[in-house]
Order: sequence, then C-alpha cells, then structure tokens
Amino acid sequence: MHLIQEEIGLPSIKIEESDQNTTIFTISPLPSGYGTTLGNAMRRVLLSSVPGTAVTGIKVKGKNYEYSTIEGASDSVLQMLLNLKQLNVKLSNVTQADLTLKSSKKGDVTASMIEKDSNVEILNPDLVITTLEDKTDLEITIRIEKNVGYITSKERQAKENIVDWIWTDAFYSPVKKVRFHQENTRVGQMTNLDKLTLEIQTNGSITPTESMRFASNLLTSYFSLFNEEKIAVESDFLSNVDSISSKQQAQVVEAPAKETYTPIEILGLSPRTLNACINGDIGSIEQLVKCSEAKLSNLRGFGKKALNEVKDALAGRGLSLADE
Repeated sequence: MHLIQEEIGLPSIKIEESDQNTTIFTISPLPSGYGTTLGNAMRRVLLSSVPGTAVTGIKVKGKNYEYSTIEGASDSVLQMLLNLKQLNVKLSNVTQADLTLKSSKKGDVTASMIEKDSNVEILNPDLVITTLEDKTDLEITIRIEKNVGYITSKERQAKENIVDWIWTDAFYSPVKKVRFHQENTRVGQMTNLDKLTLEIQTNGSITPTESMRFASNLLTSYFSLFNEEKIAVESDFLSNVDSISSKQQAQVVEAPAKETYTPIEILGLSPRTLNACINGDIGSIEQLVKCSEAKLSNLRGFGKKALNEVKDALAGRGLSLADE
C-alpha cells in the first residue's frame, strides 16, 4: 500500500444494502487520486468479466426460423425469444442446460412452467413468455449457458451448427449497474484524501459482495504478472499492511494506560456524523468509547443512523460505546 497509509491508517470498508440486489461500498481513507483509480478499474471489470448465465437459443416444435408464427399464440417466435432473453437463471454444478417449456392451457405462459432440475433456479418465475388461446399447443426447448462477456448469434451458430435451433446474442454478465463516486475526506489535518463510494447492482444470481470479490481477485491476478518474482522495489516508500494493522490494534489496546489520542477520522465516518462528533468535542476514539448512546444522541445533528454508524465502526475495531 501507499506509504501514507502508515500515517492515516488502513482504509476501512463500510457496506450498506439499499435493496436485495444492490449494495453500496464505501472505502476510505485513500491517498489522493486513488478513489478514481480503484473505482474505474473495479467498474470496468465488474461490467465485463463477472460470469453469469443467459439464454443462447431456443427450439420451437414445428418451427425452424425466428419469423414464424404460432396460431393461437399472441407472440411470434421472435418475440418469444426476446421475452426469454429476460429470463434470470442461476446454474449450479453445470455450465449448460436445456430446459423444456410445454403448455396447452389458455392464458399466460410464464417462466414458472419451465421444467427444470436441481441444478437450475429460475429467479423471475413470473416472467410472461407469451399468451395462448384455447386448443393451442406450445413446446419450446431453451438453451441456458454460463459464460463470460458477450457472444453473438453468428458465433454461436458457427460453433453449434445444429438444425432447427434459433440462436441469439448473449450477454452473460449478472451485474446490471456499477456506479462509483469519489469525494474528499480528511484525517486530522490532512484534507486532500479520497473516499470511494461504489454502488453495485446484480440480477440476483450473484450477490454484489461476491461480484466485488471476484473482480478484486481477477485484478490481483493480472497485476501480479508485473512482479511475478515478488521483488520489493523502493520498499521504504511502501507500507506494510500487517505492521499498520498491528500498530493500530496496539494503539487502541494501550489507549487507556497511555491516554493516547487516536483521531476519530480513522474510523472512516461519514462527514455528517464526523462533524457532529467534532462539534460535540469528541475528537478521538478514546473520547468516543467513553460516551454512552444517550450522550451521543443528545449531540446536535446526531440521529439514529449516525449512532448505528459509530457502533459499527467501533465494532470493527473490537470496541464499543460506554454503558448507560
């Protein structure tokens, strides 16, 4: 890590789930410029390289090209294929599966009617594929594959060359949205540090946390190619993560005996919460752990959200607020 981390402490990561498939990660403090550097790299890998599943083709009984129509069905074969491309599937233990959809009942044909085994989980069973009238038989075989990136229908057709299958372009990424934001933060008198906020939304087949871990591991594997021998160059200007972590833990443990002053900024609190503490004459971790929940709640601008933020930050360091 950057040498400056020995002065400002290790970056901490706060995780906030805004909904089931969306998570916001906040990483700080970082050296100036590193918010954009890390955010842009993570965003590119998350959108392009996380493996996922997609519908790659269908076979409709009695039809062999996409512009066919089925009497009694509200959608053409092409429209059914477009509807099936919205199918959200999770595969386990396999990388490919052929699913069967049969229906002869009047009404909507949904993804819940697809026949599947224990290796397949359909995450949006309410997806409407088409609508049938009376005395209409529909039978579709659906090819599901797990892969990475984007593959065109022409590439698929050249590879498979199977009669009666209708192939489609496939974008496998389970990551639907990645957004990052860099802003300034401070530790003590240093006001030009970075705080990175990374918002990740997936389709549910993989969690945002899992996707972030995959992306970070992938980047690590590539960056390690530049120094496979693990030769330390100008090591005096690099910080050691283990030594910083040990130093921070020792400072906190020894704080009561030595009455040390550990800046509260190291906790990586939000600006609003940090300002409320500082305005209440709480500028160090040592002062903070002596406060009770009631005392903090009486501070101006310090609400329940700020209280939970402080408790989580302290818990991450093995600390807690004082009893009432």
